[in-house]
Amino acid sequence: MAELPSGLLEACVVVGAPSDKLRDLYQQSKLTELPLLEAEVLQVHAPPFVSKETNSSQVIGPAFSRVQRRRSFIKKKRRDRAAEGLPNGETANRAEVSSATEDISVPKDLDLIALPQLCFPGGLQLANEQKEDSYHFLVFTDLFGNRTHGVIVQYHRAVQSCQEGVVQNGHRWNSSKSRFYAPFAVCVISKFPYYNALRDCLSCLLVQLRPARQADFEETIKEFSAKLSLVPLPPPGQLHVSFSLRPLQVVLPSREDQDSPLIDIDLHLPFLCFSHTTLLQVLSCLLQEQRLVFFSADWARLTLVAESLLLYLQPLSWQQPYVPVLARGMLDFLMAPTAFLMGCHISHFEEVAAETEDLILVNVDDGIIQSSCSETLDLPALPLAAAESFMLRAECLQLHYDLELCHLGVGTDVNVLRCQRRDWQRRLNTQIQNITLELVVNIFRGVQDFLNHEHRVFNSEEFLRTREPADQPFYKKVLETHIFHSFLRDRLNRKRDTFSRMEQTTRNHAHRKHAMTESPRRPPMSELSRTGYSSYTSPDNRLSKRLGASLPNLEQPASDTMAAISSNRPASLRKMTPDIGLKSPHRAVKVFRLPEFPPPLAYHYVQNYYSDMVASLGKAINSTPPDESALLARYHYLRGLVNTVSNRRLNALEDFQSLYKTDSDIFPSQMVKSLVDSLPEAERLQTDRHPELKRLISRVKRDQERERALNGNGHEEGAVKRFQLPKKYMQLEEFVKCVQESGIVKDQGTIHRLFDALTVGHQKQVGPELFRVFYTIWKETEAEAQEVCLPASVLEHMEPSECVFKLSSSVKTSRGVGKIAMTQRRLFLLTDGRPGYMEVAQYRDLEEVKVSSAPFLLLRIPSLKLRVRGRKETFEANLKTETELWNLMVKEMWAGRNMADQHKDPQYMQQALTNALLMDAVVGSLQSSKAIYAASKLAHFDRIKMEVPMMVPKTTAETLKHKINPSLELAAPQAVDVLLYTPGQLWVSVSGGKVMVFDASSWSLTHTCHVGNARLNCMLGVDKDQVWMGSEDSVIYIISMVAMVCNRQLTEHRAEVTGLALDTDKYSQKVAYSCSAEGSVMVWEVSTLQVKKHFRLSCDRLQSVYSCSGSLWCCSRDSIMEVWRTGSLKHRLNLSEQQRGSTVTFNSILLLPETEELWSVCIDSGEVCIWHIKDTTKPFQRVTLQDCTGCYCMIKVKNQVWVGGVARSSTKGKIYIVDTERYQVLKELHGHNDKVTALCSAEDRYILSGAAKHDGKIAIWKVE
Repeated sequence: MAELPSGLLEACVVVGAPSDKLRDLYQQSKLTELPLLEAEVLQVHAPPFVSKETNSSQVIGPAFSRVQRRRSFIKKKRRDRAAEGLPNGETANRAEVSSATEDISVPKDLDLIALPQLCFPGGLQLANEQKEDSYHFLVFTDLFGNRTHGVIVQYHRAVQSCQEGVVQNGHRWNSSKSRFYAPFAVCVISKFPYYNALRDCLSCLLVQLRPARQADFEETIKEFSAKLSLVPLPPPGQLHVSFSLRPLQVVLPSREDQDSPLIDIDLHLPFLCFSHTTLLQVLSCLLQEQRLVFFSADWARLTLVAESLLLYLQPLSWQQPYVPVLARGMLDFLMAPTAFLMGCHISHFEEVAAETEDLILVNVDDGIIQSSCSETLDLPALPLAAAESFMLRAECLQLHYDLELCHLGVGTDVNVLRCQRRDWQRRLNTQIQNITLELVVNIFRGVQDFLNHEHRVFNSEEFLRTREPADQPFYKKVLETHIFHSFLRDRLNRKRDTFSRMEQTTRNHAHRKHAMTESPRRPPMSELSRTGYSSYTSPDNRLSKRLGASLPNLEQPASDTMAAISSNRPASLRKMTPDIGLKSPHRAVKVFRLPEFPPPLAYHYVQNYYSDMVASLGKAINSTPPDESALLARYHYLRGLVNTVSNRRLNALEDFQSLYKTDSDIFPSQMVKSLVDSLPEAERLQTDRHPELKRLISRVKRDQERERALNGNGHEEGAVKRFQLPKKYMQLEEFVKCVQESGIVKDQGTIHRLFDALTVGHQKQVGPELFRVFYTIWKETEAEAQEVCLPASVLEHMEPSECVFKLSSSVKTSRGVGKIAMTQRRLFLLTDGRPGYMEVAQYRDLEEVKVSSAPFLLLRIPSLKLRVRGRKETFEANLKTETELWNLMVKEMWAGRNMADQHKDPQYMQQALTNALLMDAVVGSLQSSKAIYAASKLAHFDRIKMEVPMMVPKTTAETLKHKINPSLELAAPQAVDVLLYTPGQLWVSVSGGKVMVFDASSWSLTHTCHVGNARLNCMLGVDKDQVWMGSEDSVIYIISMVAMVCNRQLTEHRAEVTGLALDTDKYSQKVAYSCSAEGSVMVWEVSTLQVKKHFRLSCDRLQSVYSCSGSLWCCSRDSIMEVWRTGSLKHRLNLSEQQRGSTVTFNSILLLPETEELWSVCIDSGEVCIWHIKDTTKPFQRVTLQDCTGCYCMIKVKNQVWVGGVARSSTKGKIYIVDTERYQVLKELHGHNDKVTALCSAEDRYILSGAAKHDGKIAIWKVE
């Protein structure tokens, strides 16, 4: 039997007073006071409830629960009472009574020892009168941190004399009056926190139990448990499951996604219990891992409030002991020295406060928080900005359901009323999740900027330095907690969860808001590195926001977005939706209703029930349109689960194969693996005859091997180091690692130059003391620059993103006395006295920078002279001992600005700024005569300017508009493998399946995702929501453009996928074509993702496929083939005779249907061959590309063909623009330092080119 995931029911346990105790009490004639009794486990019911012996002596228990290892639970010895009557008049079962002990089989990991007192946390108290039923909730945590949940109902039964009574009003009454009532507890234990659903189930159970005879009591509970074991749990996503337990319809909600928690709880309860300020104090205590105790007179409230609060902190998860309900005999737990979260009855408040120290006491009933030492709380508060934002949103929450009912009539159907309430609660829960997630994002925003993924280091000191001074005490405490360490580990593992998604979507807005409200300060290098994708571009090169949704316009200046942001701010915060700006795309929820339960203790009835469920799911699948793929995937998951349980293994595998293609995120790999392992030989042979099933099985095994290999490095995956200064001398390799870990700079070339600078004149190693001094000066300079406060009269002259990075001492200049300030754009004089602004020069306007000397009496004072374009007089500053350093820094910034302008690449300016700041730190740390010479080692761009002509050819300069560097935050550049433009977005594939998505209005990075671990060969925009990506690992990955997730895969190819194309068939249905290296071509129906046709061509590495005029054109290394859509070869075009046997091979083809031409280029050939489609005997035209050794890609735009290749003389990338009418090269563009590997068009107005790994950049070119 395949191993199943845990089902709804782990066990159902009945707890109460032992019957002999009740009998003894009943027989006592005088009872002045009813005593407290000790509770015992009376019954345990755990699946499987029915089974069938198979030929292989395997017991198959059809239930949606894992068949667990079991152990014995021995109840206490009872006295033999065979001849005596029980208190309610029933005769004992003789077989049971004859045994001195009762041995019950229970799941191995179920601890029943503490359960009785937790079912009656206030003690088991008999009563003189009937009492109301009472519900409460438990959470159990095992040694590995896994949680199990319990829902308990306490209800009272009358204890009567021996005579049998009569039934009245649903209760069985004795003819003589009952003397007292005994409480019983029914506890449903589940691996999942279905608090509301299981409470509904227990409410239905009580309707059956009240009129039941004692003899039927155990059987009724067993049937109830068996029914729950037949319920399949919904997979993550938009499909819920419901079932009928008369009189109620019970709904099991699903998790939102694979990583989200399951929520079946009213999340607004803490908002009803606490003021917003108190609520934030409680959350602050949880984040700081304090010892918290919750108090309430209502046991249920303790768990529900605690669970809600922990859900508010998602995706951070509480790592400490967690016992939301402590029975009266467990109060010693509160003496534990570690952090914990526990709850107990309000009656113990004074006792706990007096006996224990350093506890945080939270009175849930009164909404008060205090410490056990005083009535106030002496702990750091949450960061102010995050708290204020949360309170503004929280005030807008509509927490009262009664207000929703004002316009509705009185309902008469209880299930309709419950459905309305559920929908309202789900909407409110979503709003609360969004605003609490925003709180967590605002608290920990930017953490990933201080992580070094390669070395798994978190630079905590640098992170703290960027926090507001008033918030630092809070962060100092939080950074030491387990909850934060676990969160960091997820960030280092690049976990794509709700935090990372919201942090990404709200990041740009947060930065804009920050820029509007604060004067610009020098950002840390981590922030510079991140914003470097789009920062520091000249206004002429920015893109229009208005056109960004469809197409970048590189010639219009950017419109100011500030007004747009402020105009979106609602006039009244009370009227706004609480989670405005935070909502993810709404997905309609579907509910799958299970068939009516059969008699659950008969095997054949249960099997028929599963058959009915499979039939219902089949109808649901057939009635779901293909474009609702996410819903189809969930139906396939459920049907696969049902087929697995009912032993239809092959049917189950077919469902899981459909699921894998439709949504691999919810694919249950462990269950499918165990299903495959359990296949009998006959069924295993059948799978070999089904290619799709065979592929599924091999893929599951391959994934498992990969997972095992990753787990082998698990200790490295889990470790998070803090950056520490070195304690020994470092050679170059160790120095590179240390600097990267410190977060100063990541680029290896820069670090090598820094090493040369710090080791000038002595042995090539850096000592720990020198590095400590250098690091300290770097940080101090950064801090000083951040503290520069500029008056408004100065700020109005600067760009919003401009910051002061270096400030000189107060010096005399030719334009007055003051301090020279260096920003990323300009030099200006901050005049002394009344601070004023006097511009010295923008870097691009400098004409000369030199060291001079100014006469003073008999002395010559070192000075810096600058000649600026358009100004007659030179600017001179008597910088004295700082002159040489400023000379180096200004020259580097000048050279960097010129490089950035000529190459339209803003990263040059950022690199020049980094170099200048490193020079400053080197001079400060060396303090010797060689300091300036050492710093000159970092003058990278100034040296390039001196040694190599910097001029970019005029044609290139006019055509090139901008550059993007996808490898910006990496230590070394990575090759650009594939480029794809979709309206408003640029998709970039770099090594190892990494896909980066850039916003085309600003060229800022918006998303990064990984599809597999292999290189991508091709990408195709199939419709408004699908991008297909063909990979070397033989899979076609499908990414949703809306959700930015890859959860569908096409796995039919057997070799690496090399080409994709799109067309419509004769019925105007959209079809896609894919080809793989070994010659296979597949035709896909896009709407259903089904293969319509599959054929194979004989060739040497099939590289691409194109659809044109009813034919397919396929390019391989040795030939170009025209193929009918049926798959039969129309004709083949081979390499010319002189090319055969050489290294020349076809690399790319281009079809021009309007002129009936085929263009082809080859690797190792600088020639474009042009053929007539109808006559392919030989090319009718050849275009020779000057200084070209090979071509790698082609694209047509307007009446031009752009060819990407590599130059013979310099091995740099070149792009040739060929006229399609005259067959002449119009332009040669020099924009890359390595071969051009990818080209794509942005709606025929721009061409984007990507280069190999020695360059790794993307150039954006204007099409004439």
